[in-house]
Amino acid sequence: MTRTFFAALLLSGAAFPALAEDAPAEPMAKNVILFIGDGMGISTITAARIYEAQKRGETGEENSLSFEKFDNVALVKTYNTNAQVPDSAGTATAMHSGVKTRIGVLGIGPEAEKGVCADALAHPLPLLGEEVKRRGLALGIVTTTRLTHATPASVYARSADRDWEADAAIPADQQDQGCTDIAAQLAGANFDVALGGGTAMFYGKNKGGRRGEADADLPAAWAARSGGVVVKDTAELRAAPMDTPVLGIFNPSHMTYMADRRPDSPEPTLTDMTAQAIARLQADPDGFYLMVEGGRIDHAHHGGQAGYALEEAVEFARAVQWAVDQTDPDETLILVTADHSHVFTIAGYPQRGNDILGLVVPPAGRGEDGGDGRTPVLAADGLPYTTLGYANGPGALRGERTLPETGIAAQQQATVPTGGETHAGEDVALFATGPGADRARGVIEQNEIYSIIRKALGWE
Repeated sequence: MTRTFFAALLLSGAAFPALAEDAPAEPMAKNVILFIGDGMGISTITAARIYEAQKRGETGEENSLSFEKFDNVALVKTYNTNAQVPDSAGTATAMHSGVKTRIGVLGIGPEAEKGVCADALAHPLPLLGEEVKRRGLALGIVTTTRLTHATPASVYARSADRDWEADAAIPADQQDQGCTDIAAQLAGANFDVALGGGTAMFYGKNKGGRRGEADADLPAAWAARSGGVVVKDTAELRAAPMDTPVLGIFNPSHMTYMADRRPDSPEPTLTDMTAQAIARLQADPDGFYLMVEGGRIDHAHHGGQAGYALEEAVEFARAVQWAVDQTDPDETLILVTADHSHVFTIAGYPQRGNDILGLVVPPAGRGEDGGDGRTPVLAADGLPYTTLGYANGPGALRGERTLPETGIAAQQQATVPTGGETHAGEDVALFATGPGADRARGVIEQNEIYSIIRKALGWE
């Protein structure tokens, strides 16, 4: 540019473009919370928003779940490197290592063959949980599944097979080759809070399912090493010192479904565990990383029980809202996503406000169905059908269709008979709020979530 041109700019009062070094620095997060609704696909979110509001006596369709109010949203591609429709191990590994990998493995690269110990040892991936502790942040894991299940295990474990939760699960030909079962890896990991189920994975034959010493007690060994406290119910969790690590294991296997909880249940809810985890992790002046999984959304779908899945999803949304309300939005990035979807559908032209767990009742005066706004529409076989259904699953009928079940405990009818309903392969949503949330946009690969987290923390 000429001197005359610059002089003209000065005389006109025009502003010069900001230099790169003058641009404001992007805000960085002190804390990151990743909420994973296991199996919480788009159709589950839609049905859950309706269900949540209908429990309050509203029509439901206009409702928004807590995380649906976040400003930043992306679609996430969930496939595994060798699978069009993924599982939780490969997808959770992508989020916690930055690398897509095979179906059914944890924390190891796609070069490794599933179930081969030597391959797992030869192809380890970086784990976000390890980096968090190495950089001096506090680490928390919360789940409604076993703590050794695929999604929570992706934070801290590497395994040739997601099913190697206890040493007894490792096949004879893979034992004594240097691979450690997932429960033992958790007992040897560095964390501040870990809350969930799965007691049986941590104790010997006298109390659990380990094949080694009959009186093996991994939680006690962890407590002796870390100076932490092991708790087994809500009361013990609340009474545990706030300045020591806590390992809470509240059920022999997965935690009780919300729909089955008794009022006097000793188990904490997902919101209870999230609240305890955040309260404890916030004490670290360097910040924290917390993964919270609503894992039983997935299990209910596998059983073809949509009502149970929606009740779990509503509790998951409640836990997200608690985190939003109890953290500083200027320093905490909150991400909400799913590892994969399910073959779960919402169909049939029900009228506005129709019971989401009920039969399809069309709007009054609807032409092709001749609806009166009260009578369920009939299918070609002369029977009514529900709004919610599955493309496959245990609810499929091998003979003539019967009158479908309704209500929260119903097993929805399905098309293809399978022992358990399966995952689906479509994209899932990612919702984000807080520093770095604007990176959640467009259509992204699932392993990019790892980079969103690390960039928000200023690590890349």
